[in-house]
Amino acid sequence: MRLTTGVSVLLITFTTGCRQAPSPEAAHPIPADHVQQVEQWRAKHEADYRRDWVSIAGLHPLKQGSNTAGTAPGNDIRLTGALPPGLGTFTLQGQEVRFAPAAGANVTLKGGEPVTSPIVLEDDSTTTPDELLVGDVRLVVHKSGDTRSLRVRDPSGPLARGFLGFHWFPIEARHRAVGRFIRDAAAKSLQVMNTYGDVDTYKSEGVIEFTLEGRRLTLRPFTTRPNRFYIVFRDASSGSETYEAARFLYADLLDDGTTVLDFNEAYNPPCAFNPYTTCPIPIPENRLSVKVLAGEKAYPVHVDLPAKSPAVH
Repeated sequence: MRLTTGVSVLLITFTTGCRQAPSPEAAHPIPADHVQQVEQWRAKHEADYRRDWVSIAGLHPLKQGSNTAGTAPGNDIRLTGALPPGLGTFTLQGQEVRFAPAAGANVTLKGGEPVTSPIVLEDDSTTTPDELLVGDVRLVVHKSGDTRSLRVRDPSGPLARGFLGFHWFPIEARHRAVGRFIRDAAAKSLQVMNTYGDVDTYKSEGVIEFTLEGRRLTLRPFTTRPNRFYIVFRDASSGSETYEAARFLYADLLDDGTTVLDFNEAYNPPCAFNPYTTCPIPIPENRLSVKVLAGEKAYPVHVDLPAKSPAVH
């Protein structure tokens, strides 16, 4: 009896010790309302993009020193739309931009505070960029590498009025993958070229290993904030069924070290439809050899990138 009991205890211990952890997919199964969740995400994405990206009407590089801006001829920055002949002067000193309104220009900050004297503007790489408002038109200093530009958003501009909308692949559960995050020994600062030929810096802490279309794949995400991943990728459909330069995908790092990559939520960068936007080009690690026919399709017409844009293939 003692021997039998001992063997039983040994078998139980051995079995327990050999029990494998559930696969990432089993730990995070597809929710019953998956289609509804993706539909809700797409609706919010479209509303946000129409407000913040479809409305972009111009991107004007600032030179060191003073840059006068307005719709009148003779301004350093010739604006269009419902803006005054003389809006004011943007002065770039090093990396700091100061704005001085022209006499009679009705300019306010986003919170409604009138701008009546020179102010230093925080650019859009910060968490609190300063937006200048003139009616429905919004202006902000845009940072791209070492370049500072004036970005103009006009919801009534020709680009906004001519926007051809969003076009999506059907939502399919097979395009949802659960991957494991393999952390680097130390975080990396990656220098990434964008579509304007400028270099931006992104933080990366590791790679995601996952299975899609029966293939074991990896992607290297950028970390935008703790446990939040921003993925810039291309795949074998880029340049045909999907946008040539890249698509974007966000995901969260979960407590068990996994992350859900739902390619049904992969979307086009704004440079797919607007030439006045700067978009990162995928790093070599993020160029997938499989076709990912999920998420957003290619924009219906080709939009030329800036003349100085590097090759995206």
